[in-house]
Amino acid sequence: MCRLLAYLGSPISLEHLLYAPEHSLIVQSYQPQEMLSGVVNADGFGMGWYHPQKDTEPFIYKNILPIWNDQNLVSLSRYVESGQILAYVRSATAGQALDFSNSQPFQYQRLLFTHNGRIEKFRQTLYRPIRNRLSDEIYQSIQGSTDSEHIFALLLHHLQANPGKSVEQALHITLLQLREWAEEYQTDVSANIVISDRDRLIASRFSTKSPAPSLYWLRDDLTFPKAVIIASEPLFTGNWTDFSENSIISVGVDCDIQVEQI
Repeated sequence: MCRLLAYLGSPISLEHLLYAPEHSLIVQSYQPQEMLSGVVNADGFGMGWYHPQKDTEPFIYKNILPIWNDQNLVSLSRYVESGQILAYVRSATAGQALDFSNSQPFQYQRLLFTHNGRIEKFRQTLYRPIRNRLSDEIYQSIQGSTDSEHIFALLLHHLQANPGKSVEQALHITLLQLREWAEEYQTDVSANIVISDRDRLIASRFSTKSPAPSLYWLRDDLTFPKAVIIASEPLFTGNWTDFSENSIISVGVDCDIQVEQI
């Protein structure tokens, strides 16, 4: 299992979000507290963010080093500021290559996507059904071999096939499809997902077998006022809310939160 982090609010430095909290994402990479499997998250990391003034596609920085070994990140995090940030540290599934094509976050146009969880026996179960469902454009966009990127591709397929649907609705359809296939192919799926479209965050805590991986949200903390943080584990002592299992939340630009059960 990996660890996720997302931020929406007033622009802040990456350093303030990644390094300052007592149980920061950096600490979670080598000393996680709530992982269901694995011990450390040493198989790379990534982050994506949006320019605070310009309406551009997101920027991404990735590495296959453990996050604590990347000396460039220390300087970069002091320089970059954004009001919309996604970050991730990886604990790779056995057999998955440690390369940039398998590193998150994944991007498609304005969208950023991160996933914590897994499809059990992915290559033997849902790999082919997912790929068979995709349009040629989305199929060709897949660069790596992870279940995470294929879940993202399935979400993009539902967005393209249903242009009137919101990201939340497409995510809901995607998770229901995964649940249906999991039953048909006798496998298990866990999908804690965070998506950003620059203006909003959309996140799910989902699993076909309880318990789902941990996921929390926090709004308007004194340390991060006028902001919402979503994280696999609380970054510090505060009024963190545990996601309900099998739920989707959406966070708007004014940090309002809407919750929907799957």
